[in-house]
Amino acid sequence: LIKPYLLRKDLLTQVFVSGLFPVPFRSFCTIFKLMYAVFETGGKQYRASAGDLLKVELLGNDDGATVTFDRVLLVNNDGKVTIGAPTVENATVTAEVVEAERKDKKVIIFKMKRRKHSRTKNGHRQRHSIVKITDIKV
Repeated sequence: LIKPYLLRKDLLTQVFVSGLFPVPFRSFCTIFKLMYAVFETGGKQYRASAGDLLKVELLGNDDGATVTFDRVLLVNNDGKVTIGAPTVENATVTAEVVEAERKDKKVIIFKMKRRKHSRTKNGHRQRHSIVKITDIKV
């Protein structure tokens, strides 16, 4: 028997690790009919529901600003799935910027040509923003 406090989203990873649910998280969302949306920003697609923290490409807004994502590709509203062609009309995902700019881990790019004494070493740190999803409107 599943205790109600284990159904909170932040504790779902503990539930899956312990083996209480044999189904993956996405199947879990469709069984219990949580509302979620798939939206696009910065050339990438993100799946989110209200209250989620997401790491998205750099937005250029200040901390605490409200951001609206209008390129919503899919919405699941209480088990009713709406798929856009290419986007769902009048659907928006509203988020609050928690951190405006943060740097990712450093990636080392090392190039070498053998027997030529040619070596190049570069580093790159991708910048991104942290947002908290506040609302999904259909």
